[in-house]
Amino acid sequence: MLTDLSRSRDFPSLHGLTYLNTAAESIPPLCVGEAIQAYWQDKQKGMRGRDGHFAAVEQCREVSARMLGMATDEVAFCSCSSEAYNLLASALNLAAEDEVVVTDLDFPAGATPWLRAVNAPQVKLWKATGGELQASDLEALLSERTRLVQVSLVSFYNGHRIDWQPLVQRVRERAPRALISVDVTQALGRVELKCPEADIVISSTHKWTLGVHGGCIIGVPRRNAEKLTTHAGGWYHLDNAFDHDRFDRAVPKLGALSFSVGMPNFAALYALNAALRYVDGIGVAAISAHADPLVQRLHAGLIDLGLKPMCPLHAERPTGIVAFMHERSAEIHAALERAEVHVMHSAGRIRLAVHGYNTAEDVERALEVLSSVK
Repeated sequence: MLTDLSRSRDFPSLHGLTYLNTAAESIPPLCVGEAIQAYWQDKQKGMRGRDGHFAAVEQCREVSARMLGMATDEVAFCSCSSEAYNLLASALNLAAEDEVVVTDLDFPAGATPWLRAVNAPQVKLWKATGGELQASDLEALLSERTRLVQVSLVSFYNGHRIDWQPLVQRVRERAPRALISVDVTQALGRVELKCPEADIVISSTHKWTLGVHGGCIIGVPRRNAEKLTTHAGGWYHLDNAFDHDRFDRAVPKLGALSFSVGMPNFAALYALNAALRYVDGIGVAAISAHADPLVQRLHAGLIDLGLKPMCPLHAERPTGIVAFMHERSAEIHAALERAEVHVMHSAGRIRLAVHGYNTAEDVERALEVLSSVK
């Protein structure tokens, strides 16, 4: 994806570092820091700086929509995926007799709002088999009462990429009232998105997109705008926030725009605009073409070392993540850290993540260290 020169220029902090932890935190290119500085310069103008602030939001909306394959009025922003999912719960306003399906490979942000609701729906768990979610296992969980099926396109936990079309087919056939919500946090900016029938798309901004904290992208197709309009209070998402009738009624903008309930986190959106344009300038297809073989090499290398990846790889469904469990995971992680090989370690699990700024040398270095301590 990058030449030695452009990698050194755009990501100087990678010098001497084997960074395989983008699934937790990305290392943004320098242009993202420059964008944050541009926000600061606009902020120094006081109220006049808002011209730059709101222009940056619209620029970010345009590139976000393009990367999601959506129209600009179908995309908006909030502060994080946890906020987005709680606002989704507000929009759906489910009752105790309604049912929600979540998976055991999903991040807590997408799974727990339904457990915390005042009138909690019935939550059903779609469990992985052999590290993968099988559509055949989903069938028994679906019914006329199913209102939402929540999945991640790529799992944060083990890197499994869901087989999209069988999922959609099962849901549309067996749960006609259900909406499909997909978290693309571990996919956007790394692999080409192929989830065209999603009813709502949600993504954090500080991982593969190369942005920073404090942002979240929400995409709601026009067909779902009315049914996915939040019931939250606020002002930025209201059509009549300052009208004469504002204390009599609150009229929300519809769909995705209703998720932006308050003043945008401008700094995060300046950063995201720069980050996505950097990624888009290279091309997600080019990123995937560069990084997917490195993931395949890493996956095969782990097997050669007797370390069992937590899920299979499928060439037609690329992913940036490989993970394995080990009883000596803390010792393995410590050895990797000493060698300046950065990965994620949690509860016996080692997770490695390969992005476009990674190299074959990064993968071989990680495998070399693992071979010495496994």
